Amino acid sequence: MDPRFQELLLMYAQADNKTLQQEIENTLWAEYGTTRAVLVMDMSGFSRLTQKYGIVHYLSMVRRMQLTSQPIIESINGRVVKFEADNCFAMFHTVLDAVKAAIRMNTAFDAINRFTEDAFDIRVSVGVDYGDVLLTGEPDYFGDVVNTASKLGEDVAGPGEILITERAFQEIPPETGYTGKAITPSLAGIRIKAYSLDFSHQAP
Repeated sequence: MDPRFQELLLMYAQADNKTLQQEIENTLWAEYGTTRAVLVMDMSGFSRLTQKYGIVHYLSMVRRMQLTSQPIIESINGRVVKFEADNCFAMFHTVLDAVKAAIRMNTAFDAINRFTEDAFDIRVSVGVDYGDVLLTGEPDYFGDVVNTASKLGEDVAGPGEILITERAFQEIPPETGYTGKAITPSLAGIRIKAYSLDFSHQAP
């Protein structure tokens, strides 16, 4: 984490009044805030696979996921912020690029799975949101949109599913033809509006 960012966080924690805290928060957002599409991808069913086949099997599949997903993300103007366990955290300038990356990753893993035994098949679920994030320096980012994308990708989406918040879905140009089924999942007890993307007719 950037030293300046850490310094401001400490100043915020030690501030003795709300006005000063607000000033520090404003400084943090001014210096480190940006607006991005956030994509969080989760490998499905890996707790069960780890129990069945062991940690080496799990780690080998995580590495395959990383080697497949990173070049796809980077080829569509995206950036991998971090890999964490069996998750990939990425960001894009547009929701459309995030959606294209999600579709291409699903397509790539489906193709790879045709040549592997079932025990080595990789299936992923994806959550996408759009809004303000704090870029704290390598290798992390924070914000409500990161939390929401993470919850959608890890806790709500099923294997092969791409879930997009309503605010992110509205950023996709209508002429691209993307459609989705409206859903209202509960995240931490709060219901949000989202869409399960229909990408069966979209080219990867």
